[in-house]
Amino acid sequence: MALIEQADVWLFRLLNLNLVNPAADDLMVFLTSGRLSWHIFVLATLFMVIRKGNTGFLVIFFALLAVGISDFAASGILKPLVQRIRPCFALDHVRLLISQPHSYSFASSHAANTAAVATVTWIFFHRGVLVEKCFTCLMICYALAVSFSRVYVGVHYPGDVLAGTVIGIGTALLVYLVFSWLLKNIIQPRLMRHESCCDG
Repeated sequence: MALIEQADVWLFRLLNLNLVNPAADDLMVFLTSGRLSWHIFVLATLFMVIRKGNTGFLVIFFALLAVGISDFAASGILKPLVQRIRPCFALDHVRLLISQPHSYSFASSHAANTAAVATVTWIFFHRGVLVEKCFTCLMICYALAVSFSRVYVGVHYPGDVLAGTVIGIGTALLVYLVFSWLLKNIIQPRLMRHESCCDG
């Protein structure tokens, strides 16, 4: 574990101190702040409804449910359990670009939530027409960019965002698989029985 933590710190310093450019600072702050970039999710929501109609609302429900579960897993369970101090408090000479959050570091809820949305998008849109494939790629790129921004601005280790990404992907897949099982084994059989009774 000590070796993994040392590698995590080394990679953090590489991304936070060395692979930086002042021209990218504003973009990273924009990506990392929900108060600045919230309209991206509004546009994504509109796209889902326009492309999928009523099914789009189901996609949005899946996304919100996955985000709620992933956020709870990252912030409600892992952060108080692991209690990892953020790099901006634990390390010297951190390049900090935003106000210092006082919650724990592991795992990144930003990474978990955006990965959950990107995964739900992939499930429902990656086999669609070209514009839907492009939308899927954009949402995946956005999730990766947000995760990277958390390290760039100095508030998370790379290991934090990796764990958050895994949580987000896993949560979205779990939500979809559970719903698919319920649809196949409970909802559809009951609908079929109800239709049979009505026909009789």
